[in-house]
Amino acid sequence: MTNLPKTSAAKLQLEDEWLTISFNQPEKRNALTEELTKDIKETFDAISNDLSIRGVTMRGEGGIFCAGGDLKMFKTGFQGGEQGMQDVHKASEATGHFFDMINSLPKPVIMLAEGAAMAGGLGMLCAGDVVVVTEDCKFALTETTLGIPPAQIAPFVAQRIGLSKARRIMLTAARFTGKEAFEMGLADFLAKDPDDLRAIEGEIKKGVMKCAPGANAITKEIVLSTRNLSREEMVQFAAKGFAKSMLSDEGMEGISSFLEKRKPKWSK
Repeated sequence: MTNLPKTSAAKLQLEDEWLTISFNQPEKRNALTEELTKDIKETFDAISNDLSIRGVTMRGEGGIFCAGGDLKMFKTGFQGGEQGMQDVHKASEATGHFFDMINSLPKPVIMLAEGAAMAGGLGMLCAGDVVVVTEDCKFALTETTLGIPPAQIAPFVAQRIGLSKARRIMLTAARFTGKEAFEMGLADFLAKDPDDLRAIEGEIKKGVMKCAPGANAITKEIVLSTRNLSREEMVQFAAKGFAKSMLSDEGMEGISSFLEKRKPKWSK
């Protein structure tokens, strides 16, 4: 069993093999402060290889998902101090790795958004596997109105909604609702209200709990690898993952349970 880290800006709740990470700085609109990103990183590092934790939900306390980057820190840290181009470059690079970490966690990540998901908060949403939003949730990619690009989130927005839509919403500083996010493919499910949000989450979790955790991890790795590998490299990578799973304890149990007309041991 994983020992979860002590956190100050996020609440962690582990229940029934599922971890919920709640951003807990509503007075800062759950912005991506240094404290919050540190909490999330340390938590993901701790649980990454623990198959007993079947999945993760990320949400915000106080009726808001995440307001994006910490603009006060941008002003005092990047523009008001002695940091130069190299320092800002390094900080942006770390942000990119942060989103990569969420995107590639070897277990399903559900994003639940209500209230607002702005800028980097919207980007973090796009790094999840399944996105659920309320109809009235507000979204915006307003970085260019501040004179900066949505640098590290652009690949994840494009990954989720496609290049043409990503270009449109990023180059026009678009603002839109949860309903519009669902229609453009940014959200997978549309909830009427916060209660409906959690009900939909429950149904998604039921599906995940039928899946073997090791097989899910390999499947996610295969899917994400389609972006970077040539066709032959993809064939070899997928074949390796298939063989590993087929000959694993999970694979043995899964095939046996089907032939014996029973649920596999991991199924809830």
